[in-house]
Amino acid sequence: MSDPARGDRDEPDREPGEQADDLAAHEAAAGIGAGLAQAAERSGLGGLARDEALTARELLGALGGIRGLCEAILPGLVFLTVYAIWGELVPALAGSVGLAVVFTIARLIARTPVTQAVAGLVAAGASAALALWTGRGEDNFVIGLWTNGAYATAILISLLVGWPLLGLAVGFLMGDGLAWKHDRRRYRAMQLLTVLWLGLFVARLAVQLPLYLAANVEGLALTRLLMGVPLYAVLLVLSWLVVRAVYPSGADRSE
Repeated sequence: MSDPARGDRDEPDREPGEQADDLAAHEAAAGIGAGLAQAAERSGLGGLARDEALTARELLGALGGIRGLCEAILPGLVFLTVYAIWGELVPALAGSVGLAVVFTIARLIARTPVTQAVAGLVAAGASAALALWTGRGEDNFVIGLWTNGAYATAILISLLVGWPLLGLAVGFLMGDGLAWKHDRRRYRAMQLLTVLWLGLFVARLAVQLPLYLAANVEGLALTRLLMGVPLYAVLLVLSWLVVRAVYPSGADRSE
């Protein structure tokens, strides 16, 4: 069977079972793509992908705005500062989780969307509970390591089966559905984009896992901050450039 990324070509007749498998694969891909696109729309990434020009305001919005950046950065910064100064796990965790609680309460009072703050609070609380249970400061970061590993695994599998995850998301965001899979240029671009995001999660693991094994708590806290929002922002810019290269007009989604 020919690679669908090569475009429309005559293919040999296939067995009914093969056709059913192809149909099932397309339906599964469509469902995953639609779900990813909906999640991207809610986070503000959909608007960023379709923008003809990338502005600092749009990029900031995709990162969650000033409040979202504070929620993503400050708890980790508080943990690093307190632990570096006093070398005590409990005060560092208390400061980090306490700040996450404050952010969540502030959103509830302001009646603004609380999804991001609650997700951060749950992650901080679970990580702190694990670290307190084991008594090892490095275990405050183990959930993050597993999360990066899960993302990297999912992305790698999508590449191996020929349905790059970023392509699924972008296709539905741009109104292209699964048509990009039959366009060689767009398919290769989506492969590249997915590899870039795979590189982010692999890089985090490559740097942070040795620090975890060495019980270097300060190093883990610092690299988590440096490889968090800053690298995420860089990947957003690169993603926008790739999407704009293969969807230049913003009007024609299917050529």
